[in-house]
Amino acid sequence: MTKFKSISRTLNSFAKEVILESKKELQSQGKSNTGALAKSLGYDLKVNKDGFLLKFLDTRDEPYADFIDKGVSGVMKKYNTPYKYLAKKPPAGALTKWVASKRFQFRDEKGRFLSYKTMGYIISNSIFKKGIKPSLFFTKPFKRLFEKLPDRMFNEFIVELDDFYSGK
Repeated sequence: MTKFKSISRTLNSFAKEVILESKKELQSQGKSNTGALAKSLGYDLKVNKDGFLLKFLDTRDEPYADFIDKGVSGVMKKYNTPYKYLAKKPPAGALTKWVASKRFQFRDEKGRFLSYKTMGYIISNSIFKKGIKPSLFFTKPFKRLFEKLPDRMFNEFIVELDDFYSGK
Protein backbone atom coordinates (compact mmCIF):
# COMPACT_ATOMS: atom_id res chain seq x y z
CA MET A 1 0.00 0.00 0.00
CA THR A 2 1.24 3.47 -0.87
CA LYS A 3 2.35 5.74 1.96
CA PHE A 4 1.19 8.96 0.27
CA LYS A 5 4.57 10.61 0.85
CA SER A 6 4.19 13.24 -1.86
CA ILE A 7 0.65 14.12 -0.77
CA SER A 8 1.91 14.44 2.78
CA ARG A 9 4.69 16.74 1.55
CA THR A 10 2.09 18.81 -0.34
CA LEU A 11 -0.06 19.22 2.79
CA ASN A 12 3.00 20.13 4.87
CA SER A 13 4.00 22.67 2.25
CA PHE A 14 0.44 24.06 2.15
CA ALA A 15 0.33 24.41 5.95
CA LYS A 16 3.75 26.12 6.09
CA GLU A 17 2.69 28.56 3.36
CA VAL A 18 -0.54 29.40 5.20
CA ILE A 19 1.38 30.07 8.43
CA LEU A 20 4.02 32.16 6.64
CA GLU A 21 1.42 34.22 4.75
CA SER A 22 -0.59 34.70 7.96
CA LYS A 23 2.50 36.05 9.72
CA LYS A 24 3.13 38.43 6.81
CA GLU A 25 -0.51 39.56 6.96
CA LEU A 26 -0.19 40.26 10.70
CA GLN A 27 2.94 42.31 10.02
CA SER A 28 1.38 44.29 7.16
CA GLN A 29 -1.68 45.09 9.29
CA GLY A 30 0.50 46.32 12.16
CA LYS A 31 -0.79 43.64 14.52
CA SER A 32 2.61 42.40 15.61
CA ASN A 33 3.50 44.22 18.82
CA THR A 34 5.59 41.59 20.62
CA GLY A 35 5.40 38.92 17.92
CA ALA A 36 3.81 36.44 20.36
CA LEU A 37 0.75 35.90 18.18
CA ALA A 38 2.85 35.17 15.09
CA LYS A 39 5.07 32.81 17.10
CA SER A 40 2.04 30.96 18.47
CA LEU A 41 0.74 29.96 15.02
CA GLY A 42 1.34 26.36 14.02
CA TYR A 43 -0.18 23.25 12.52
CA ASP A 44 -0.50 19.53 13.13
CA LEU A 45 -0.66 17.02 10.28
CA LYS A 46 -1.65 13.44 11.02
CA VAL A 47 -1.33 10.83 8.27
CA ASN A 48 -2.67 7.29 8.62
CA LYS A 49 -4.12 4.52 6.45
CA ASP A 50 -7.57 6.14 6.51
CA GLY A 51 -6.49 9.59 5.36
CA PHE A 52 -5.14 12.91 6.55
CA LEU A 53 -6.01 15.35 9.31
CA LEU A 54 -4.59 18.87 9.15
CA LYS A 55 -5.26 21.24 12.06
CA PHE A 56 -4.06 24.79 12.39
CA LEU A 57 -3.23 25.74 15.98
CA ASP A 58 -2.70 28.66 18.29
CA THR A 59 -0.21 27.16 20.74
CA ARG A 60 -1.40 29.41 23.56
CA ASP A 61 -4.29 28.38 25.80
CA GLU A 62 -6.65 31.21 24.91
CA PRO A 63 -8.23 31.53 21.43
CA TYR A 64 -6.62 34.94 20.90
CA ALA A 65 -5.65 34.25 17.27
CA ASP A 66 -9.24 33.38 16.42
CA PHE A 67 -10.49 36.58 18.09
CA ILE A 68 -8.06 38.72 16.08
CA ASP A 69 -8.81 36.86 12.82
CA LYS A 70 -12.60 36.68 13.06
CA GLY A 71 -13.14 39.69 15.30
CA VAL A 72 -15.37 40.12 18.34
CA SER A 73 -18.65 42.05 18.43
CA GLY A 74 -18.88 44.71 21.10
CA VAL A 75 -22.00 45.59 23.03
CA MET A 76 -22.60 48.61 20.78
CA LYS A 77 -20.88 47.70 17.48
CA LYS A 78 -21.59 44.35 15.82
CA TYR A 79 -19.48 42.35 13.35
CA ASN A 80 -20.22 39.16 11.43
CA THR A 81 -18.41 36.91 13.90
CA PRO A 82 -19.24 34.03 16.24
CA TYR A 83 -17.70 35.94 19.17
CA LYS A 84 -19.23 38.75 21.22
CA TYR A 85 -18.75 40.52 24.51
CA LEU A 86 -21.69 40.06 26.85
CA ALA A 87 -20.65 40.88 30.40
CA LYS A 88 -16.96 40.10 30.74
CA LYS A 89 -14.60 42.82 29.50
CA PRO A 90 -11.18 42.31 27.89
CA PRO A 91 -8.41 41.96 30.50
CA ALA A 92 -7.25 45.45 31.49
CA GLY A 93 -3.95 44.03 32.80
CA ALA A 94 -2.91 42.76 29.37
CA LEU A 95 -3.92 46.07 27.81
CA THR A 96 -1.93 47.95 30.45
CA LYS A 97 1.18 46.03 29.38
CA TRP A 98 0.42 46.79 25.72
CA VAL A 99 -0.07 50.51 26.45
CA ALA A 100 3.20 50.62 28.39
CA SER A 101 5.08 48.89 25.56
CA LYS A 102 3.73 51.48 23.12
CA ARG A 103 4.34 54.30 25.62
CA PHE A 104 0.85 55.53 24.85
CA GLN A 105 -0.91 57.91 27.29
CA PHE A 106 -3.81 60.35 27.23
CA ARG A 107 -3.82 63.52 29.25
CA ASP A 108 -6.46 64.58 31.72
CA GLU A 109 -8.22 67.97 31.68
CA LYS A 110 -5.30 69.52 33.62
CA GLY A 111 -2.74 68.28 31.07
CA ARG A 112 -1.31 65.52 33.27
CA PHE A 113 -0.57 62.13 31.75
CA LEU A 114 -2.92 59.34 32.80
CA SER A 115 -1.29 56.24 34.26
CA TYR A 116 -0.80 53.16 32.11
CA LYS A 117 -3.22 51.31 34.41
CA THR A 118 -5.94 53.92 33.76
CA MET A 119 -5.21 53.73 30.04
CA GLY A 120 -5.62 49.95 30.18
CA TYR A 121 -9.07 50.34 31.73
CA ILE A 122 -10.11 53.00 29.21
CA ILE A 123 -9.06 50.82 26.26
CA SER A 124 -10.69 47.74 27.83
CA ASN A 125 -13.99 49.62 28.08
CA SER A 126 -13.67 50.86 24.51
CA ILE A 127 -13.03 47.35 23.16
CA PHE A 128 -15.96 46.05 25.22
CA LYS A 129 -18.26 48.61 23.59
CA LYS A 130 -16.85 48.69 20.05
CA GLY A 131 -15.48 45.15 19.76
CA ILE A 132 -12.51 43.99 17.67
CA LYS A 133 -12.81 44.42 13.92
CA PRO A 134 -12.07 41.18 12.02
CA SER A 135 -8.56 41.29 10.54
CA LEU A 136 -8.83 38.04 8.54
CA PHE A 137 -5.04 37.70 8.86
CA PHE A 138 -5.43 33.90 8.74
CA THR A 139 -8.66 33.55 6.74
CA LYS A 140 -7.43 35.47 3.65
CA PRO A 141 -4.21 33.48 3.10
CA PHE A 142 -5.93 30.19 3.94
CA LYS A 143 -8.72 30.72 1.40
CA ARG A 144 -6.32 31.94 -1.29
CA LEU A 145 -3.97 28.97 -0.87
CA PHE A 146 -6.78 26.45 -0.35
CA GLU A 147 -8.19 27.28 -3.79
CA LYS A 148 -4.96 25.99 -5.35
CA LEU A 149 -4.74 22.90 -3.13
CA PRO A 150 -7.05 20.53 -5.11
CA ASP A 151 -4.89 20.88 -8.25
CA ARG A 152 -1.72 20.33 -6.24
CA MET A 153 -3.24 17.31 -4.47
CA PHE A 154 -4.54 15.81 -7.72
CA ASN A 155 -1.12 16.11 -9.37
CA GLU A 156 0.56 14.50 -6.35
CA PHE A 157 -2.06 11.73 -6.25
CA ILE A 158 -1.33 10.91 -9.90
CA VAL A 159 2.38 10.69 -9.03
CA GLU A 160 1.55 8.42 -6.05
CA LEU A 161 -0.58 6.12 -8.21
CA ASP A 162 2.07 5.98 -10.89
CA ASP A 163 4.72 5.12 -8.28
CA PHE A 164 2.43 2.53 -6.67
CA TYR A 165 1.68 0.72 -9.92
CA SER A 166 5.24 0.90 -11.17
CA GLY A 167 6.47 -0.66 -7.91
CA LYS A 168 8.57 2.29 -6.67
